[in-house]
Amino acid sequence: MPTVREIEQALFDWAPKELAADWDNVGHLLGGPGDAVSHVLVALDITEEVADEALDLGCQLIVSHHPVMNCKWLPVQTVREDRPQGRLLLKLLRNNISAICMHTNLDAAQGGVNDLLAKALHLADPVPLHESGIGRHGTLAEPMALLEFVRFVRRTLGCSGVRYAGAGGLVSHVAVGGGACGDFEDDAIAAGCDTFVTSDLSYHQFLDAAGKGISLIDAGHFPTEDLICGEIVSYLLARFPELTVTKSASHREVIQYYIEGE
Repeated sequence: MPTVREIEQALFDWAPKELAADWDNVGHLLGGPGDAVSHVLVALDITEEVADEALDLGCQLIVSHHPVMNCKWLPVQTVREDRPQGRLLLKLLRNNISAICMHTNLDAAQGGVNDLLAKALHLADPVPLHESGIGRHGTLAEPMALLEFVRFVRRTLGCSGVRYAGAGGLVSHVAVGGGACGDFEDDAIAAGCDTFVTSDLSYHQFLDAAGKGISLIDAGHFPTEDLICGEIVSYLLARFPELTVTKSASHREVIQYYIEGE
C-alpha cells in the first residue's frame, strides 16, 4: 500500500507546490507521512460530515481542494473540542485520518480546476487568464445570447442558482475562474473577454459590469470547483491501482436559492 507521503508526491507531480499562492497552505497538513493508505476519500472541503463519511468507509486519508487549516480566512489559533474547527481536527487526529489539500496549485495546474471548468463550458483553445496561471479564457464555437449562456452554465455545472449582470449582447469570448476569482475581472477585460464566469462576486462588481463592457456570471463557489474531485479520483486510481478511491457523497452545495412558488 502507498504511504501518505507517496500520495502527496504524486499529487505534487500533477500540481507542483510552487504553483500555490504565497498565502496558501497546501500538501500534507494532517497525520503521519509514513502511514499506509488503502482507502482515500476525495472532497472539495473537509467538513465534519466528510470526516464522518471517511470514518464510515474506513479511509486513512482525505484529499481535498480547500485546505483544512492555516488559511488566510481561517487561521488555526486553538484546537478546542468546543469549537467547530478544533472539533474537526481532533476527530481526524484521534482516528488517524490524514489530510492532503491541493488548493491554488491545483487551480493553476494543467488539467486542474480551471482547465476542467473551461472544458465543461466548451471553451476552445483556453489559455491562462492571469500570470499566476489561475483562470482560463477561450472562445465558444458559436456565439450565444447572454441568457442562453446563463442557462447553459447553470445546467452544465448543476448550480442551485446563478447570479448575472452586465453588458448583454452575444457571448463569444469567455473567461472562467473556479472559486472566488473576482479579483481577475480586469484581466478578463484586458484579454478582450465579453463574459466572465466565476463566483463570490460583489454587488458593486455587478453594478459596474455594464459600464466596463463585460457580463459577469456568478455560478457559485462549489459548482465551479467540485468538478476537480472526480478528476482527483481518476488520477489517484491511475497512479495507485491498488487503492480504493471514493468521491464524497456527503459534501454538496450548501447555498440554496428560494424561488417563489416552489
